[in-house]
Amino acid sequence: MEEVAIVVTEQAELISAIDTVWVSICAAIIFLMEGGFALLEAGFVRSKNAMSIIAKVIIDITFGGLAFFAVGFGIAYGASNGWFAFDLGIENGDLGLGLTISNKLFWFIQLGFAIAAISIVSGAVAERMKVWAYAIYVFIFCALMYPLAANWVWNPNGWLALRGFNDFAGSAAVHAMGGFAALAAAIVLGSRIGKYDQNGEPVAIPGHNLPLAAIGGFILWFGWFGFNPGSTLGAVGNWELIGSIATNTFLASAAGGVSTMFYTYFKYGQIDITMTINGVLAGLVAVTAGCNVFNPTSAIIIGVIAGILVDIAVIYIDKIKIDDPVGAIAVHGVNGLFGTIAVGLFAIDDGLFFGGGSSLLITQLIGVLVIGSFSFLLTYGIMSIMKKTIGIRVNRSEENAGLDAVTFGAEAYTTFE
Repeated sequence: MEEVAIVVTEQAELISAIDTVWVSICAAIIFLMEGGFALLEAGFVRSKNAMSIIAKVIIDITFGGLAFFAVGFGIAYGASNGWFAFDLGIENGDLGLGLTISNKLFWFIQLGFAIAAISIVSGAVAERMKVWAYAIYVFIFCALMYPLAANWVWNPNGWLALRGFNDFAGSAAVHAMGGFAALAAAIVLGSRIGKYDQNGEPVAIPGHNLPLAAIGGFILWFGWFGFNPGSTLGAVGNWELIGSIATNTFLASAAGGVSTMFYTYFKYGQIDITMTINGVLAGLVAVTAGCNVFNPTSAIIIGVIAGILVDIAVIYIDKIKIDDPVGAIAVHGVNGLFGTIAVGLFAIDDGLFFGGGSSLLITQLIGVLVIGSFSFLLTYGIMSIMKKTIGIRVNRSEENAGLDAVTFGAEAYTTFE
């Protein structure tokens, strides 16, 4: 009996060691996505605001990371009543998730999800928001807002988890959460100076460095292969699932890029490469919720739809005078919504198109609509309060001069206008 116990202990330690290496690598890859956000968003804005984007992403990581450690993680993964938990810091006990890694490593990989969600907002408020007002919002988002959504979706006692809601890697909890927060923030903040002409028609404000944006897009693309497969939270026993997730993730992203290329070519007579970058990202966002339950054909179909949907959404958002410099609302909000609903249609076992009935589809609809509405309404309220008190927008002369020179006393390019 003693020998059997030793063997069982050694086997458990080996599993934990392998899973720890796997999750550590995935967590590091997810963290690298912040570099992708920084480069993508910096490339999509004017050169006079490139450094301010870098600063906002640093704020996402630092302010957001400390907030998620001090308060947010406990709200997300503490003892939940279905809607809320409050356990400060990182608990040492069993979180009820069947983890084979330490709670501290689990916190670190979840940190990557939290700061990815808030980084979606940074692009939508680019070129006009005060840096300290943004820092306050980041702290609130990572301490309270995102953790509540994570509690509902991924805590074993969360009300959506108990309903069977499937958001494997966060189309709803990360992307719709960040995308609808970005929508509310952009509305309260208002459009950039010169974005709309005297007739209210949108005026193009091109990004200053599209190769830089493309590099950022490639880094985010690479990061998704930590984001989605890493959500298995372990490698042992999951090799087939990891392979399926990685395949579905790639196929949806490639299909998103292809469909955007074709759509923009036939609509505008030319391929819009900036939209194509967002088309790839839209495919990634849309497949994230159900990458564990889709087959490859479904992943391609979802990517194709996402790649077209992102262009339609960008144009519509522009027409209703909501200024989103990087397309964050369309990529993450609209396609986070679509991807979450797609699970109810395309899931192999329970999807409507696979004979599973409407039960899962209804659950997916309820979950993403609640998360999106919650994120939008709370962000709108927080931004409105800050607007009336401390102020959230730089003044006209500062905006014209550029946030880099005014706020940071530095320029991204000393010889470039």
